[in-house]
Amino acid sequence: MDMPEEINRRVTDSISDYFFVTEASAIKNLLREGKSPDSIHLVGNVMIDNLFHQLDIVEKVEYIEPRTFSTFSLKLENPDYAFLTLHRPSNVDCRWKFEGIVSALNEIASETTIFFPVHPRTAKMIDEFAIRFSSNVHLLPPLGFRESLFLWKDAKVVLTDSGGLQEETTALGVPCITIRDNTERPITVEVGSNILAGTTPEGIMGSYRKSLNGRGVSGIPPKWDGHASERIWKVITEQF
Repeated sequence: MDMPEEINRRVTDSISDYFFVTEASAIKNLLREGKSPDSIHLVGNVMIDNLFHQLDIVEKVEYIEPRTFSTFSLKLENPDYAFLTLHRPSNVDCRWKFEGIVSALNEIASETTIFFPVHPRTAKMIDEFAIRFSSNVHLLPPLGFRESLFLWKDAKVVLTDSGGLQEETTALGVPCITIRDNTERPITVEVGSNILAGTTPEGIMGSYRKSLNGRGVSGIPPKWDGHASERIWKVITEQF
């Protein structure tokens, strides 16, 4: 409940008649909240529908004219790299926590180049706290979805505090380290490529080592196949 997204989800659920869920645990949660079983449908994940659609476009562009991507040369010059996103207020608005996270990132950067598109909120706090990154951490401007996908799909590991990337990396089998104390995407930890690291330097470094050893890479959740929206459409048309 300390996450704005969770509050928004519960408010939305309170006025919804149909629930299209991404995983089995959501069914249990909704039933505990008193929702009717007939209103709940396990359909998969529409975010993965979009991911596969965008991936097809990115791979075509990459094959035909890769220089379309502004980070093409950077990726070419650094074939072994990690991809980082960091923007959550709980991570970047607290000086001591942000400094601890960056100390772990700088240690990782001593071994592996990091590509880091910097969120405007994070950029503000970097300046305010005078945060210093290793020269092997490439601070990039905010990137669009396709440009980001062009980078992270081939990354050695993704480090993030994003919710969406936990799901997307799981769908593509890319090792992911989530820099948070909890996740609203537990299935990505249970069956996917995601490792929940916490926010301490020790936790992040330990998870990084596990990731290098192949820990966490497992499978893809049921129905995360790019056809969730079709299942939703089928339910809606049958109802109406």
